[in-house]
Amino acid sequence: MSDKNKKQFGVWMDSHQATIVGRENVESGEFVVLGHANNAGPEGNSNENTANNHEIMLTQKFFKEIASLMPNVDAIHVTGTGQIQEQFIKFLAETPQYKNAVSTESTSNKMSDENFIEFIEKHFN
Repeated sequence: MSDKNKKQFGVWMDSHQATIVGRENVESGEFVVLGHANNAGPEGNSNENTANNHEIMLTQKFFKEIASLMPNVDAIHVTGTGQIQEQFIKFLAETPQYKNAVSTESTSNKMSDENFIEFIEKHFN
């Protein structure tokens, strides 16, 4: 399977927001922004255990929201700030639908949607 026919996606993310980029026609076409996802984070809670459980639940919901925009991934490049990318790649590896996806990661500052599309195009070419 050539790289041009693979279902390729890029995700820029930090712990609060994500931008998802993929090909216009899933397997071909130009890269476009498929959507954005947000994670508001947990509200204050006096019980530390409850707060931790709530944060884990919100993070899982955030990951599922991102994944829902990427059907049947062959290759994905995840970039952004912090350690959330590693957690997201682990989430994908543990999800049957995505476990065979080839994942790569890097660290980058927030960029505009247009710059992120360019970044992903260069990565997959």
